[in-house]
Amino acid sequence: MDHRAPTGDPMLAARFAPPAAPKLLVHRPELLKRLTTGARGPLTLINGPAGSGKTVLTAHWAAGAGAPRPPVWLTVEPDDAPGAFWAYVLEALHRSGAALPAAVGRPTRAEGVTRSFLVRLADGLAASPQPAVLVLDQFDTAQPPATTEGLDFVLRHAAGGLRIVLTSRSDSLLPLHRYRAAGEITEIRQADLRFTDADAEALLGEHGLDVSPAGIRLLMERTEGWAAGVRLCALAMQRTADPEAFLRQFAADRTTIADYLLTEVLDAQPPPTQDLLLRVCVTDRVHPDLADALTGRDDGARTLAGLARDNAFLEQIDASAWYRLHPLFAEVLRAHLRQRCPGLEPRLHGRAARWLARTGRLTEAVLQGAAAGDWQFAAAQVVDDLAIGRILTGLQADQLGRAFAGMPAGTPAVAPALVDAACRLAERDLPGCEAALLRADAALADAAPADGSLTDANGPAVRFGRAFLGVLAGRPGDDVTATERAAADADRLLRELPPHLLAERPELRALMLAHLGAVELGAGRLDRAETALTAAVAACGPPGTESPHCAALGSLALTELLRGRLRQAARHARAALAAAERSALPPERRAGTDHLALAGVAVEQDDLPAARAHWDLATSAMGPRPDPATAVRAAVIGARIAAAGGDGDAALAALRAVDPERLPAWAADELAVAGSAVHLARGDAAAALAVLDTVRAPDGDQPEHAVARARALLAAGRGADAARALEAVPGDDTAATPVRAQACLLHAQIAAAAGDSRAAHRSLGEALALARPEELRRMFAESGTWVRRTLRQDPRLARTHSWLTPRAPARTARDPQGVGDPQGVGGPQGVGGPQGVGGPHADGPHADGQPMPVEPLSARETEVLRKAAELLSTEEIAAELYVSANTVKTHLKSIYRKLCVTRRSAAVHRAQDLGML
Repeated sequence: MDHRAPTGDPMLAARFAPPAAPKLLVHRPELLKRLTTGARGPLTLINGPAGSGKTVLTAHWAAGAGAPRPPVWLTVEPDDAPGAFWAYVLEALHRSGAALPAAVGRPTRAEGVTRSFLVRLADGLAASPQPAVLVLDQFDTAQPPATTEGLDFVLRHAAGGLRIVLTSRSDSLLPLHRYRAAGEITEIRQADLRFTDADAEALLGEHGLDVSPAGIRLLMERTEGWAAGVRLCALAMQRTADPEAFLRQFAADRTTIADYLLTEVLDAQPPPTQDLLLRVCVTDRVHPDLADALTGRDDGARTLAGLARDNAFLEQIDASAWYRLHPLFAEVLRAHLRQRCPGLEPRLHGRAARWLARTGRLTEAVLQGAAAGDWQFAAAQVVDDLAIGRILTGLQADQLGRAFAGMPAGTPAVAPALVDAACRLAERDLPGCEAALLRADAALADAAPADGSLTDANGPAVRFGRAFLGVLAGRPGDDVTATERAAADADRLLRELPPHLLAERPELRALMLAHLGAVELGAGRLDRAETALTAAVAACGPPGTESPHCAALGSLALTELLRGRLRQAARHARAALAAAERSALPPERRAGTDHLALAGVAVEQDDLPAARAHWDLATSAMGPRPDPATAVRAAVIGARIAAAGGDGDAALAALRAVDPERLPAWAADELAVAGSAVHLARGDAAAALAVLDTVRAPDGDQPEHAVARARALLAAGRGADAARALEAVPGDDTAATPVRAQACLLHAQIAAAAGDSRAAHRSLGEALALARPEELRRMFAESGTWVRRTLRQDPRLARTHSWLTPRAPARTARDPQGVGDPQGVGGPQGVGGPQGVGGPHADGPHADGQPMPVEPLSARETEVLRKAAELLSTEEIAAELYVSANTVKTHLKSIYRKLCVTRRSAAVHRAQDLGML
């Protein structure tokens, strides 16, 4: 038999030998199993980019890892003419022992074969006693159409006598749709070939590298599971003293990965395609029209589609017209662009920015403008498009913040100054925000008179941006009138702006109202605060309003707390927490007012463990620079908690930690009232009176101040003076319920001290009736032993007010916090009842002495906890829920925090005790 090619050259033996599997091999049983299954049918396609592991996987399978019999191997060359290709196929079949009739013959010329030859070959394969499995490695679109057509003919007419396993970087010209429709094809694509975290960990282990889960995640983020990239990184890490540091500092353009991609991918393309790749690499994703804008040509659609089809590290995004480069390839291309064409990259960013702006892609336009260093353009896009609120809330907030992080301080013009102010505000840098607003005001004053256009330097968009930020930068204790004036200006300017644009920016009104309400609340104007905050909640709902929604609900909760409406305060606070959970609002964008309100509710209801837990969460969320009003209220609630726990020194330290500068009158008075209560808890009535004398109650004797003074006077033995002080407390609902209840309780104490038991009983009954709806237990715990004695003397009164007895609200898996309980967030730790103040459960809200959950578990956390209860490992839970092991660990940490435990078994037992499982 003639073993030469039709050209007369000898056959290359290397083309018939499968490449040796790497010594360090990742075993991939699922893919091997799919190959074995596919080889039972006519066609198996393994398709992926260079270095994705196609040949390694197939060679491993062919070496006996799953193939039913040794397959016939042939490495295809791109310049094989049809006759040469078929000659090599026949030689491969012969070397594998396949028996073909002599009548089949051999190709006699390289240019092609006759239809008769293909018919004889198909007939010979059909008559073979055992089907031949032929691996065609590197069979790409470069093959002549005649070769592909002939292969399709033989495969379809061999009657099962031929089965093909085909590897390629691009889809071949075989009519794959026919095989799919007939169910006669098995496909292993790029997504299947990508390494998983477990694959990467196994490969690194084979290289003797011990890398943390965080390091493996970082490696997978950079490589996106590209097999060659992971292998090349592993080799490079072997040569470093600190593999983890290599991953943190890894730069693709300075590694062998760059050489691989430039050689195997970029250099393999024709010059026009190389030019396109180098230009489009400056964007995260590219549209054919954008590619044309960057190249100045009109072949973008054709070239991008071809690159995606050829798996040239560019893929189509879903089924859209957009494409994206593999991030490592894009990084290498950008480095190559800087080297080959210095100075071109910023100009390309500028072109991309303007194309994206014209097509309405604001965030991407801003990012490209920032990358070009064109800060005036980037900032103007934000201001003119009324997107300044998106720096503070919404999914693009972090992206926009990072984009402007590199803007030089003091960049001239109005728009950069306004954007800088918004960025400072997002970072809670109020002094920096105010400095930027001063620059904006100076630039506005220097600008030419407005011509009425939207993009004019003094146009409505710019003036609205300034007024908008004036509202958001308003602080309690400053000129509240100025904030209200800015809100009125902003509201007026909104009517001058395009309605369709405003409809796309719901966050603007929501942010303004939420901040205005917070400022009014900080100024002690509770009615105005409620009006603005209620309107803010109503304005929220559309995407982008999650942050102001949570902030407004939290401020509403504080407003209701100050009014003594504890149940309503708890309802708003829980709603804020639930909204934050649903929207996955990051911790740095949570104000903490929701937890602060819940801490205030819990301490008044004498649930000290819950109060401490909420207060800790609130102060953590508020950060180091809370606004003065929030700082005051946090200090007051913290002092109440510490004093209730018997730590008077800590209580006074919390109050003294507040900066007294620029505090409004209400805040100074509130601190004095809280300080007076702490001194009374320490038994120092004189100090309690003295601290009240240091301030003058705003607008005369406020009810809270009057009650505090009456308490101190009564403790000092001056009952008559205490009674006179209580005359400033109105008897109707113009005073908050806790204040009125406290006043009644003091009247009862005064009467009891005077020996008037009937009046004492009557006033105590009034106090209990006022306190009952909100379960105000703490005031009775602070009133001393006489309440216990009085309740013993009147069993009917004790039975009527059994809510004072320690009681745990029902918790279920559906309502783990007892939010639906008609008594609100009433702590199960009571003040007593017939047994007296501070009953047997006074130090813990649950029978086991553990605090109740401070937040409800999310649906996913409940799933994780159920799996943990089944004694599944972290990895098994991850497999069951189709998430990573690290995600499971994150959920477990959150569960531990919410259930106040530190171990998995304790979490399961706690959840079972609470009826959550």
